[in-house]
Amino acid sequence: MINPVIRPRRLRTTPALRRLASEIRLHPSELVLPMFVREGSGDPMPIQSMPGVVQHTIDSARRAVNEAAEAGIGGVMLFGVPAVRDAVGSGATDPDGILNAATRALADEVGDALVVQTDLCLDEFTDHGHCGVLGADGSVDNDSTLERYCEMALVQAASGSQLLGLSGMMDGQVAAVRQALDLNGYVDTAVLAYSAKYASAFYGPFRDAVESTLEGDRRSYQLDPANRREGVREALLDIQEGADIVMVKPAMSYLDVLAEVAAVSDIPVWAYQVSGEYAMIEAAAAHGWIDRRRAVEESVLSIRRAGADAVLTYWAVELATWLNERQAR
Repeated sequence: MINPVIRPRRLRTTPALRRLASEIRLHPSELVLPMFVREGSGDPMPIQSMPGVVQHTIDSARRAVNEAAEAGIGGVMLFGVPAVRDAVGSGATDPDGILNAATRALADEVGDALVVQTDLCLDEFTDHGHCGVLGADGSVDNDSTLERYCEMALVQAASGSQLLGLSGMMDGQVAAVRQALDLNGYVDTAVLAYSAKYASAFYGPFRDAVESTLEGDRRSYQLDPANRREGVREALLDIQEGADIVMVKPAMSYLDVLAEVAAVSDIPVWAYQVSGEYAMIEAAAAHGWIDRRRAVEESVLSIRRAGADAVLTYWAVELATWLNERQAR
């Protein structure tokens, strides 16, 4: 008769013991909801490749942020979908452009109930779909793009954004934007650096959501999926440049990078559960192949377990509602 001395299963024998021994717990305040606001639309428009997600009008976005605040999530990240685009993304710095108008409306709507955040990148606003200004040779001009990012930062801060999400992966973007904010009196506006943003196949549905006009790819500025150390290096550079938060994107395919960044960072580390991650689970669940709720919870829990202090996820409000119901029992 074999009698094991060490029995780890003891702590798994009852639901109460499993709860007590749980190492990571999810909380609504750790969740951020990405939201799309579309110019010129009379009604919210469903995004076919992202079931349950819509392009909002400003009015429907107001209702959505109130629901988000009621659920207790930490914030919303806003993306604008403009009606007109041009080579330099002029709509991004128009104070009355869709992203800045939506920011003002939602910041006024919810006050300090949650953090209104804005995506700071040109890709939604350029007619070529790249994240920056193009040079004469058709490549993205890093330093000219930084000038546009600084202009965007000032308009977004003036519109009421509390946290600017620098997602363009230009060299020096954090230092440039931080300096511009500080010199213009926005010393309390925080900077979220999309530090380890990979050139991923999992962004496809997002590009539907923002009606991307991109031709080609972004491999000359987003990270090679093969490179772990480079992702950590980018995060450390952004910390040195003054980022308040660093982020890894996508999340689920890059949990190793996330864990390494979290291990070396002395500032908060976030992760973005991107559109492709969302769409895959929704599609599998729609076919009855997986348990949707369990898959959603496990996927976000795994991101937190790998080291993320907060998670951007399209399930933020729904997941928060589940968590609140569980807590109430």
